[in-house]
Amino acid sequence: MAWNIPGKNDNDRPPERERSGGNGRNPWPPKRRGSGGGGLGDRLRDLFDGGGGAGGGNPLRWIAVALALWLVFTCFVLIGEQQRGVVLRFGETARIMQPGPNFKLPWPIERVIKVDATSVRTFSNSVPVLTRDENIVIVSFNVQYRISDPELFLFGTQDAERVLQQVSQSAVREQIGRADLDTALNARGPLSVAASTALQASLEAYRTGLAVTELNLQDARPPEEVKPAFDEVNSAQQTNERLVNEARAYAAKVVPEARGEAARLRTTAEGYKTAAVARATGDAERFNLVVAEYRNAPDVTRKRMWLDTVQDVVASNRRIVGGDGRQLIYVPMTGQGGTTAQPPVLPQEVISPPVSSTPDSALPRPARPARTEGGNR
Repeated sequence: MAWNIPGKNDNDRPPERERSGGNGRNPWPPKRRGSGGGGLGDRLRDLFDGGGGAGGGNPLRWIAVALALWLVFTCFVLIGEQQRGVVLRFGETARIMQPGPNFKLPWPIERVIKVDATSVRTFSNSVPVLTRDENIVIVSFNVQYRISDPELFLFGTQDAERVLQQVSQSAVREQIGRADLDTALNARGPLSVAASTALQASLEAYRTGLAVTELNLQDARPPEEVKPAFDEVNSAQQTNERLVNEARAYAAKVVPEARGEAARLRTTAEGYKTAAVARATGDAERFNLVVAEYRNAPDVTRKRMWLDTVQDVVASNRRIVGGDGRQLIYVPMTGQGGTTAQPPVLPQEVISPPVSSTPDSALPRPARPARTEGGNR
Protein backbone atom coordinates (compact mmCIF):
# COMPACT_ATOMS: atom_id res chain seq x y z
CA MET A 1 0.00 0.00 0.00
CA ALA A 2 1.32 3.48 -0.85
CA TRP A 3 2.38 5.93 1.86
CA ASN A 4 0.14 8.73 0.66
CA ILE A 5 -3.11 6.78 0.78
CA PRO A 6 -5.70 8.64 2.91
CA GLY A 7 -6.44 7.11 6.30
CA LYS A 8 -2.91 5.99 6.95
CA ASN A 9 -1.02 7.59 9.76
CA ASP A 10 2.58 8.50 9.76
CA ASN A 11 3.67 5.35 11.57
CA ASP A 12 2.73 3.20 8.60
CA ARG A 13 4.92 5.22 6.20
CA PRO A 14 7.90 3.38 4.74
CA PRO A 15 11.36 4.56 5.62
CA GLU A 16 12.99 7.44 3.83
CA ARG A 17 14.91 5.15 1.54
CA GLU A 18 11.77 3.48 0.28
CA ARG A 19 9.94 6.78 -0.08
CA SER A 20 12.68 8.16 -2.21
CA GLY A 21 12.58 5.24 -4.62
CA GLY A 22 12.17 5.55 -8.29
CA ASN A 23 8.40 5.35 -8.23
CA GLY A 24 8.15 9.21 -8.77
CA ARG A 25 5.55 9.84 -6.01
CA ASN A 26 7.59 12.32 -3.85
CA PRO A 27 7.50 15.80 -5.52
CA TRP A 28 10.27 17.26 -3.35
CA PRO A 29 13.35 15.06 -3.16
CA PRO A 30 15.30 15.23 0.09
CA LYS A 31 18.14 17.69 0.51
CA ARG A 32 21.59 16.47 0.15
CA ARG A 33 23.82 17.55 2.94
CA GLY A 34 27.20 18.91 1.92
CA SER A 35 26.36 18.68 -1.75
CA GLY A 36 26.89 22.44 -2.16
CA GLY A 37 23.90 22.84 -4.48
CA GLY A 38 21.85 25.24 -2.13
CA GLY A 39 21.72 28.96 -3.21
CA LEU A 40 19.56 32.07 -2.98
CA GLY A 41 16.74 30.36 -4.85
CA ASP A 42 16.71 27.53 -2.35
CA ARG A 43 16.66 29.95 0.55
CA LEU A 44 13.72 31.93 -0.91
CA ARG A 45 11.92 28.69 -1.60
CA ASP A 46 12.49 27.61 1.96
CA LEU A 47 11.28 31.02 3.15
CA PHE A 48 7.99 31.07 1.22
CA ASP A 49 7.25 27.34 0.99
CA GLY A 50 8.12 26.17 4.49
CA GLY A 51 11.44 24.48 3.70
CA GLY A 52 10.05 20.98 4.52
CA GLY A 53 9.56 21.90 8.15
CA ALA A 54 7.13 19.99 10.26
CA GLY A 55 5.01 23.17 11.02
CA GLY A 56 3.66 23.57 7.47
CA GLY A 57 5.14 27.15 6.95
CA ASN A 58 7.88 29.60 7.94
CA PRO A 59 6.82 32.84 9.80
CA LEU A 60 9.66 34.79 8.19
CA ARG A 61 7.77 34.95 4.93
CA TRP A 62 4.95 36.94 6.58
CA ILE A 63 7.49 39.28 8.07
CA ALA A 64 9.00 39.81 4.64
CA VAL A 65 5.58 40.51 3.12
CA ALA A 66 4.76 42.98 5.88
CA LEU A 67 8.12 44.70 5.41
CA ALA A 68 7.58 45.04 1.68
CA LEU A 69 4.11 46.54 2.15
CA TRP A 70 5.43 48.93 4.78
CA LEU A 71 8.16 50.14 2.42
CA VAL A 72 5.63 50.72 -0.37
CA PHE A 73 3.21 52.73 1.77
CA THR A 74 5.99 54.65 3.49
CA CYS A 75 7.85 55.73 0.36
CA PHE A 76 4.73 56.70 -1.63
CA VAL A 77 3.04 60.02 -0.69
CA LEU A 78 -0.01 61.55 -2.39
CA ILE A 79 -0.32 65.35 -2.04
CA GLY A 80 -3.76 66.96 -2.58
CA GLU A 81 -4.49 69.84 -4.92
CA GLN A 82 -4.73 72.40 -2.09
CA GLN A 83 -1.80 70.96 -0.14
CA ARG A 84 1.96 71.25 -0.09
CA GLY A 85 4.25 68.68 1.49
CA VAL A 86 7.27 69.71 3.55
CA VAL A 87 9.84 66.88 3.48
CA LEU A 88 12.03 66.58 6.58
CA ARG A 89 15.21 64.54 6.32
CA PHE A 90 16.46 63.72 9.81
CA GLY A 91 14.48 66.77 11.08
CA GLU A 92 15.85 69.25 8.52
CA THR A 93 13.81 70.64 5.65
CA ALA A 94 14.88 68.95 2.42
CA ARG A 95 12.30 70.01 -0.20
CA ILE A 96 8.67 70.95 -0.83
CA MET A 97 6.36 68.40 -2.48
CA GLN A 98 3.90 69.71 -5.05
CA PRO A 99 0.38 68.28 -5.60
CA GLY A 100 0.33 64.77 -7.05
CA PRO A 101 2.10 61.45 -6.31
CA ASN A 102 5.54 61.79 -4.76
CA PHE A 103 8.18 59.44 -3.36
CA LYS A 104 10.46 59.78 -0.38
CA LEU A 105 12.88 57.76 1.62
CA PRO A 106 11.34 55.53 4.30
CA TRP A 107 10.92 56.62 7.86
CA PRO A 108 12.90 57.48 9.94
CA ILE A 109 15.08 58.93 7.19
CA GLU A 110 12.41 61.22 5.74
CA ARG A 111 8.93 62.22 6.79
CA VAL A 112 6.34 64.57 5.24
CA ILE A 113 4.18 67.27 6.87
CA LYS A 114 1.18 68.26 4.74
CA VAL A 115 0.09 71.91 4.83
CA ASP A 116 -3.15 73.38 3.43
CA ALA A 117 -1.54 76.21 1.46
CA THR A 118 -4.26 77.52 -0.86
CA SER A 119 -7.42 77.83 1.25
CA VAL A 120 -8.27 81.29 2.62
CA ARG A 121 -8.56 81.56 6.38
CA THR A 122 -10.40 84.23 8.35
CA PHE A 123 -9.81 86.06 11.61
CA SER A 124 -12.29 88.57 13.10
CA ASN A 125 -12.11 90.65 16.25
CA SER A 126 -13.29 93.89 17.90
CA VAL A 127 -10.90 96.15 19.81
CA PRO A 128 -11.27 99.52 21.57
CA VAL A 129 -9.09 102.19 19.97
CA LEU A 130 -8.20 105.76 20.98
CA THR A 131 -8.38 108.16 18.03
CA ARG A 132 -6.14 111.14 17.36
CA ASP A 133 -8.65 113.58 18.89
CA GLU A 134 -8.85 111.46 22.08
CA ASN A 135 -12.13 109.65 21.43
CA ILE A 136 -12.65 105.94 22.10
CA VAL A 137 -14.32 103.82 19.41
CA ILE A 138 -14.95 100.08 19.17
CA VAL A 139 -13.53 98.88 15.84
CA SER A 140 -14.57 95.55 14.30
CA PHE A 141 -12.23 94.18 11.64
CA ASN A 142 -11.89 91.05 9.52
CA VAL A 143 -8.63 89.60 8.13
CA GLN A 144 -8.49 87.04 5.32
CA TYR A 145 -5.15 85.31 4.79
CA ARG A 146 -3.50 82.20 3.38
CA ILE A 147 -0.21 80.33 3.70
CA SER A 148 2.31 81.62 1.18
CA ASP A 149 5.42 79.73 2.39
CA PRO A 150 4.79 76.33 4.08
CA GLU A 151 8.33 76.06 5.41
CA LEU A 152 8.21 79.46 7.14
CA PHE A 153 4.70 78.73 8.37
CA LEU A 154 5.92 75.59 10.15
CA PHE A 155 9.38 76.62 11.30
CA GLY A 156 9.73 80.41 10.81
CA THR A 157 7.98 81.28 14.06
CA GLN A 158 6.49 79.35 16.94
CA ASP A 159 2.78 80.03 16.20
CA ALA A 160 2.22 81.95 12.98
CA GLU A 161 -1.55 82.33 13.31
CA ARG A 162 -1.33 83.69 16.85
CA VAL A 163 1.31 86.16 15.67
CA LEU A 164 -1.09 87.26 12.90
CA GLN A 165 -3.87 87.87 15.41
CA GLN A 166 -1.70 90.06 17.60
CA VAL A 167 -0.08 91.93 14.72
CA SER A 168 -3.47 92.61 13.06
CA GLN A 169 -4.77 94.23 16.24
CA SER A 170 -1.63 96.34 16.45
CA ALA A 171 -1.96 97.47 12.81
CA VAL A 172 -5.62 98.43 13.27
CA ARG A 173 -4.87 100.40 16.44
CA GLU A 174 -2.02 102.20 14.70
CA GLN A 175 -4.11 103.36 11.72
CA ILE A 176 -7.19 104.33 13.75
CA GLY A 177 -4.97 106.13 16.26
CA ARG A 178 -3.64 108.35 13.48
CA ALA A 179 -7.13 109.37 12.33
CA ASP A 180 -9.77 111.56 13.94
CA LEU A 181 -13.23 110.46 15.02
CA ASP A 182 -15.08 111.50 11.84
CA THR A 183 -12.63 109.59 9.65
CA ALA A 184 -12.87 106.47 11.82
CA LEU A 185 -16.68 106.53 11.69
CA ASN A 186 -17.33 107.58 8.10
CA ALA A 187 -14.18 107.11 5.94
CA ARG A 188 -12.54 103.80 6.80
CA GLY A 189 -11.61 102.74 3.26
CA PRO A 190 -8.12 104.33 3.14
CA LEU A 191 -7.50 103.17 6.71
CA SER A 192 -8.22 99.56 5.70
CA VAL A 193 -5.69 99.71 2.88
CA ALA A 194 -3.01 101.23 5.13
CA ALA A 195 -3.66 98.64 7.87
CA SER A 196 -3.41 95.77 5.36
CA THR A 197 -0.06 97.05 4.08
CA ALA A 198 1.33 97.46 7.59
CA LEU A 199 0.10 93.98 8.60
CA GLN A 200 1.75 92.30 5.60
CA ALA A 201 5.05 94.04 6.32
CA SER A 202 4.95 92.86 9.95
CA LEU A 203 4.15 89.26 8.94
CA GLU A 204 7.13 89.22 6.60
CA ALA A 205 9.38 90.66 9.30
CA TYR A 206 8.28 87.95 11.77
CA ARG A 207 8.80 85.18 9.13
CA THR A 208 5.31 83.75 9.52
CA GLY A 209 4.89 82.53 5.93
CA LEU A 210 1.37 84.10 5.77
CA ALA A 211 -0.01 86.44 3.11
CA VAL A 212 -2.90 88.85 3.76
CA THR A 213 -5.49 88.76 0.99
CA GLU A 214 -7.90 91.31 2.46
CA LEU A 215 -8.42 93.41 5.60
CA ASN A 216 -11.73 95.18 6.21
CA LEU A 217 -12.64 97.63 8.95
CA GLN A 218 -16.25 96.51 9.10
CA ASP A 219 -17.64 98.78 11.79
CA ALA A 220 -16.65 101.57 14.14
CA ARG A 221 -19.03 102.55 16.91
CA PRO A 222 -18.77 104.50 20.16
CA PRO A 223 -18.92 102.74 23.52
CA GLU A 224 -22.35 102.09 24.98
CA GLU A 225 -21.81 104.65 27.75
CA VAL A 226 -21.53 107.57 25.34
CA LYS A 227 -23.72 106.26 22.53
CA PRO A 228 -26.60 108.77 23.12
CA ALA A 229 -24.21 111.71 22.77
CA PHE A 230 -22.80 110.26 19.56
CA ASP A 231 -26.30 109.76 18.21
CA GLU A 232 -27.07 113.42 18.83
CA VAL A 233 -23.89 114.45 17.06
CA ASN A 234 -24.71 112.24 14.09
CA SER A 235 -28.23 113.66 13.96
CA ALA A 236 -26.84 117.20 13.96
CA GLN A 237 -24.42 116.31 11.18
CA GLN A 238 -27.20 114.82 9.10
CA THR A 239 -29.33 117.93 9.64
CA ASN A 240 -26.41 120.10 8.63
CA GLU A 241 -25.87 118.09 5.47
CA ARG A 242 -29.58 118.27 4.66
CA LEU A 243 -29.67 122.04 5.06
CA VAL A 244 -26.52 122.45 2.98
CA ASN A 245 -28.03 120.33 0.22
CA GLU A 246 -31.25 122.34 0.30
CA ALA A 247 -29.28 125.60 0.14
CA ARG A 248 -27.29 124.32 -2.82
CA ALA A 249 -30.47 123.24 -4.58
CA TYR A 250 -32.04 126.68 -3.94
CA ALA A 251 -28.91 128.41 -5.21
CA ALA A 252 -28.90 126.21 -8.29
CA LYS A 253 -32.48 127.30 -8.94
CA VAL A 254 -32.27 131.01 -8.05
CA VAL A 255 -28.92 131.92 -9.56
CA PRO A 256 -29.89 131.01 -13.15
CA GLU A 257 -33.16 132.91 -12.75
CA ALA A 258 -31.31 135.96 -11.43
CA ARG A 259 -28.81 135.76 -14.26
CA GLY A 260 -31.64 135.53 -16.79
CA GLU A 261 -33.41 138.53 -15.23
CA ALA A 262 -30.17 140.50 -15.25
CA ALA A 263 -29.63 139.64 -18.90
CA ARG A 264 -33.20 140.72 -19.70
CA LEU A 265 -32.79 144.04 -17.87
CA ARG A 266 -29.47 144.62 -19.58
CA THR A 267 -31.03 143.95 -22.98
CA THR A 268 -33.97 146.25 -22.17
CA ALA A 269 -31.60 148.99 -21.05
CA GLU A 270 -29.57 148.65 -24.21
CA GLY A 271 -32.74 148.88 -26.28
CA TYR A 272 -33.96 151.91 -24.32
CA LYS A 273 -30.57 153.53 -24.73
CA THR A 274 -30.60 152.95 -28.47
CA ALA A 275 -34.16 154.25 -28.79
CA ALA A 276 -33.49 157.29 -26.61
CA VAL A 277 -30.35 158.21 -28.52
CA ALA A 278 -32.13 157.73 -31.83
CA ARG A 279 -35.12 159.84 -30.65
CA ALA A 280 -32.86 162.60 -29.32
CA THR A 281 -30.87 162.56 -32.53
CA GLY A 282 -34.10 162.80 -34.54
CA ASP A 283 -35.44 165.65 -32.36
CA ALA A 284 -32.19 167.52 -32.69
CA GLU A 285 -32.23 167.07 -36.46
CA ARG A 286 -35.88 168.17 -36.65
CA PHE A 287 -35.09 171.22 -34.50
CA ASN A 288 -32.26 172.17 -36.79
CA LEU A 289 -34.60 171.90 -39.79
CA VAL A 290 -37.24 174.00 -38.02
CA VAL A 291 -34.65 176.62 -37.14
CA ALA A 292 -33.56 176.79 -40.77
CA GLU A 293 -37.18 177.21 -41.94
CA TYR A 294 -37.86 179.76 -39.23
CA ARG A 295 -34.98 181.89 -40.43
CA ASN A 296 -36.40 181.83 -43.92
CA ALA A 297 -40.06 182.57 -42.98
CA PRO A 298 -40.55 183.40 -39.31
CA ASP A 299 -44.31 184.21 -39.45
CA VAL A 300 -45.27 181.15 -41.42
CA THR A 301 -43.14 178.89 -39.30
CA ARG A 302 -44.47 180.34 -36.06
CA LYS A 303 -48.08 179.86 -37.16
CA ARG A 304 -47.39 176.36 -38.37
CA MET A 305 -45.80 175.43 -35.04
CA TRP A 306 -48.77 176.87 -33.18
CA LEU A 307 -51.22 174.89 -35.27
CA ASP A 308 -49.25 171.64 -34.77
CA THR A 309 -49.17 172.21 -31.02
CA VAL A 310 -52.90 172.89 -30.82
CA GLN A 311 -53.62 169.83 -32.95
CA ASP A 312 -51.56 167.63 -30.65
CA VAL A 313 -53.26 169.02 -27.57
CA VAL A 314 -56.75 168.61 -28.98
CA ALA A 315 -56.00 165.10 -30.27
CA SER A 316 -54.72 163.88 -26.92
CA ASN A 317 -57.45 165.39 -24.71
CA ARG A 318 -61.17 164.91 -24.50
CA ARG A 319 -63.62 167.65 -25.32
CA ILE A 320 -66.70 168.69 -23.37
CA VAL A 321 -69.42 170.25 -25.51
CA GLY A 322 -71.83 172.58 -23.76
CA GLY A 323 -75.48 173.00 -24.53
CA ASP A 324 -74.99 176.42 -26.14
CA GLY A 325 -72.61 175.10 -28.74
CA ARG A 326 -69.46 176.15 -26.95
CA GLN A 327 -66.52 173.73 -26.82
CA LEU A 328 -64.64 173.41 -23.55
CA ILE A 329 -61.21 171.79 -23.76
CA TYR A 330 -60.22 169.90 -20.67
CA VAL A 331 -56.45 169.78 -20.15
CA PRO A 332 -55.46 167.32 -17.39
CA MET A 333 -52.92 168.66 -14.92
CA THR A 334 -50.19 166.55 -13.40
CA GLY A 335 -50.08 166.65 -9.65
CA GLN A 336 -47.16 166.25 -7.33
CA GLY A 337 -45.30 162.97 -7.51
CA GLY A 338 -46.14 162.40 -11.19
CA THR A 339 -49.80 161.51 -10.55
CA THR A 340 -52.56 162.88 -12.67
CA ALA A 341 -54.85 165.27 -10.85
CA GLN A 342 -58.51 164.49 -10.69
CA PRO A 343 -60.62 166.47 -13.18
CA PRO A 344 -62.46 169.43 -11.67
CA VAL A 345 -66.17 169.23 -11.15
CA LEU A 346 -67.80 171.48 -13.76
CA PRO A 347 -70.88 173.45 -12.75
CA GLN A 348 -74.24 172.35 -14.02
CA GLU A 349 -74.75 175.49 -16.09
CA VAL A 350 -71.57 174.75 -17.99
CA ILE A 351 -72.46 171.12 -18.63
CA SER A 352 -76.08 171.90 -19.57
CA PRO A 353 -76.74 175.66 -19.87
CA PRO A 354 -80.35 176.87 -19.87
CA VAL A 355 -81.95 177.27 -23.28
CA SER A 356 -84.05 180.39 -23.82
CA SER A 357 -87.31 180.13 -25.74
CA THR A 358 -87.07 183.76 -26.87
CA PRO A 359 -86.26 184.04 -30.54
CA ASP A 360 -83.04 185.59 -31.58
CA SER A 361 -84.91 188.58 -33.15
CA ALA A 362 -86.35 189.58 -29.81
CA LEU A 363 -83.02 189.75 -28.12
CA PRO A 364 -81.51 193.17 -27.73
CA ARG A 365 -78.79 193.97 -30.14
CA PRO A 366 -75.48 195.10 -28.86
CA ALA A 367 -74.60 198.72 -29.30
CA ARG A 368 -72.34 199.67 -32.08
CA PRO A 369 -69.11 201.26 -31.18
CA ALA A 370 -68.72 204.89 -31.89
CA ARG A 371 -66.93 206.02 -34.97
CA THR A 372 -63.63 207.68 -34.71
CA GLU A 373 -62.57 210.72 -36.53
CA GLY A 374 -61.01 208.84 -39.29
CA GLY A 375 -64.24 207.10 -40.13
CA ASN A 376 -63.04 203.78 -38.85
CA ARG A 377 -64.99 201.79 -36.36
